[in-house]
Amino acid sequence: QVQLVESGGGLVQAGGSLRLSCAASGRTFGNYVMGWFRQAPGKEREFVGSISESGGYTFYGESMKGRSTISRDNAKSTGYLQMNSLEPEDTAVYYCAAGLRPTVETSLAQIRFRYWGQGTQVTVSS
Repeated sequence: QVQLVESGGGLVQAGGSLRLSCAASGRTFGNYVMGWFRQAPGKEREFVGSISESGGYTFYGESMKGRSTISRDNAKSTGYLQMNSLEPEDTAVYYCAAGLRPTVETSLAQIRFRYWGQGTQVTVSS
């Protein structure tokens, strides 16, 4: 069992930046791939990106590619989502998630995330 708690959300003006954090507890954080997702009102959940267990590889969805950076600090059991050049369309609840890689051949794009945080609200004003 892994417990995840997001923080760092809030209200920001368009063009601004935010860094979200995801604090993990329970199992060894470094054993899990970590992902970030978001869900805007009335829309389906959207993949933002993910990062490998060691932090050496990242994979980004189209929604924030080029404007976001995912990182992690396994010593602190914490993951991060740095978001820049924010737009009102980025307004959503942002979730972090963790999942195990079933085989060494499984790519980041194929990870199924089993554990989820409660989400943190990000609101971008125009």
